[in-house]
Amino acid sequence: MVWLAPSDPFDADLMEAPVVGIASRLMQHDSGWHRHGRGQLLFAYSGSIRITLPGAISILPPIRVAWIPPQTLHRVRIRSEVEYRSIYLDQTRIASPFHGCAIVTMTPLLREVFERISFQPFQTDWSQGAARNMLAVCMDELRAAPHEPMLLPVPSDPRLARLDPEELPPDLETLAHNVGASTRTITRIFRRETGMTYQTWRQSWRLLRAVDLLACGQSATSGAFDLGFASDSAFVPFFRQIPGLTPARHRAGSRPPHHTPAV
Repeated sequence: MVWLAPSDPFDADLMEAPVVGIASRLMQHDSGWHRHGRGQLLFAYSGSIRITLPGAISILPPIRVAWIPPQTLHRVRIRSEVEYRSIYLDQTRIASPFHGCAIVTMTPLLREVFERISFQPFQTDWSQGAARNMLAVCMDELRAAPHEPMLLPVPSDPRLARLDPEELPPDLETLAHNVGASTRTITRIFRRETGMTYQTWRQSWRLLRAVDLLACGQSATSGAFDLGFASDSAFVPFFRQIPGLTPARHRAGSRPPHHTPAV
């Protein structure tokens, strides 16, 4: 069985097959910090997933797929309801598709193959036949998929410990006042630890949050309000400027086709 209920016990590291795929649905979930012996491909079939890594945060909507290398400490959080797919690869037998953590575009072909692999029985023989071909196509599509700038580095400086990644970051002057440092010091810290100015980092955070809100079904008007925009007319150009999509197109791309889980 590959469709897992939230209460079903599962540990990919205990499986014998080099490839293990699962599908499930979770609501209001927090995995806590953990790691796997296998590499993990994670895809939100519907809804969005928050991923936290040491020194970075990300949002995974249904148009992206994440690669988490073996033994990488990470945390997965879900605010509402998410249907997801996950493929675990034994890196001693299957070559890694990427060097380090990565988030790439979920292409139409990759989506179809990913779905097939996620529902394959645990005892599938991946060394021959259709299973071997599917895996080869999946790996080829992953390596060819465009990388997305969806991993946002988070500064580790203790002076910024009050900066909560879950809340809208304040403007630079307010942050400097809150932490008791000058705006110049804050800017220097962000340039050193994230490679960007605080203003750029804050805009990138707002983009990730916008992706999260829209993937969860919120309107552009509601998203604009939550992210501190004066109006949705100001929010739409901001959203479109970075990913090349309007909120309406993003929601259309995030909406999955009708699907009935296999059991």
